[in-house]
Amino acid sequence: MDTETVITCHCGQIVQEKDILQHGRFPRLMSPGFLYVKFRCPRCKRLGERFVPQGAGSGRAARAGLEISGDDAIRFKAMGDIELDEVIDFHFQLESRPLRDLVDSSDG
Repeated sequence: MDTETVITCHCGQIVQEKDILQHGRFPRLMSPGFLYVKFRCPRCKRLGERFVPQGAGSGRAARAGLEISGDDAIRFKAMGDIELDEVIDFHFQLESRPLRDLVDSSDG
């Protein structure tokens, strides 16, 4: 039976998907991993974070924040998955460029 995981703030307010600011996965070798969820409480406005066992719920917390428009979804799907070679190439491109080239000049 698949039950929905409910994340609550210290004040008792239930956190909705729209309140999640950041999430990530923490895999483990010998047991199920965890989902890290960082949120802002809609009631008290405090930041909170939870580690949720990965087997719990349907994984909706892991998909939160991935809302994109239909056109973008089609375009991203057509691009396919990011390959390991692409990640390595990107890393070396970043490493070879001076930091001042990576910082947007309009920020400061």
